[in-house]
Amino acid sequence: MRQAGTWLHAGIALLIGAMPAGLAAAQPDLVQRGEYLVRAGGCFSCHSAPGGQPLAGGRALKTPFGTFYSPNITPDRETGIGNWSDVDFVRALRKGVRPDGANYFPVFPYPSFTGISNEDAVAIKAYLFSLPAVHAPNRAHDIGFPFSWRFLQSGWKLLFFRKGPFRPHQEWNDTINRGAYLVTALGHCGECHTPRNVLGAMRRSMWLAGTADGPDDKPVPNITPDPKTGIGEWDEDDIAELLVTGAMKEVVADGTKYLTDDDRKAIAAYLEAQRPIVNKIVPPREDKRTWYRRLWDWLVGLFSFV
Repeated sequence: MRQAGTWLHAGIALLIGAMPAGLAAAQPDLVQRGEYLVRAGGCFSCHSAPGGQPLAGGRALKTPFGTFYSPNITPDRETGIGNWSDVDFVRALRKGVRPDGANYFPVFPYPSFTGISNEDAVAIKAYLFSLPAVHAPNRAHDIGFPFSWRFLQSGWKLLFFRKGPFRPHQEWNDTINRGAYLVTALGHCGECHTPRNVLGAMRRSMWLAGTADGPDDKPVPNITPDPKTGIGEWDEDDIAELLVTGAMKEVVADGTKYLTDDDRKAIAAYLEAQRPIVNKIVPPREDKRTWYRRLWDWLVGLFSFV
């Protein structure tokens, strides 16, 4: 492990040293890029509590395993991430590991953030560290035994975590691959729009097909190009427009409306390129499946490793 940590430190150092001439020193440019990436990643909506300071944490997220509270990611040295190194930050995003070596719970979407490039991770950190520090102690998660045991996350990772970074798909053009990076890594859209199994892992066979029991027990729509239950009847302009004016209030207001037209079109192109999946989203109270169908779906979810 010590050797792996040494290699990670060396890699980040080489990354910063290998940036295009003037990029590492041109902090304003790096910070500006970082702000764009933070918007693309939806960080404001998750890390800002209602009525609280931006990015100071405390936002509650109810899950079947308990209620989690987002952490303070301002550069406060006592309650935020002000003492984090570049290596600490990249390792958190890419490996789901805290600076003290403990695992994060996957409610922090590192299974998606692992796809973020080292360059983008460093830019995100540069932006966060340019902001005013907010002294706001993190609130303890309200989760019960045994889910509160962090060491169990090592087993969860063995089963469900696939490390990045993002690799372009050879059969897709640059636009679709850009959209893939934004959706699967930075935007982590699958974390909300993909059903999960009973252990909280995304069911990859139902990628982006929506779920009736999303975050805070709210339904999340199917965004595959299925014409009846998804967005198959939408064209790319419709999707791109939704990312500016759509009903996903916080996602749009704090994130996607700041993206360039090209990036919004890239997201639309990626979604249109996905496999259509028939999955009608109905509230749980309207679920009319028979008991054996429910049991079968539960078992499929439990053993969904792909």
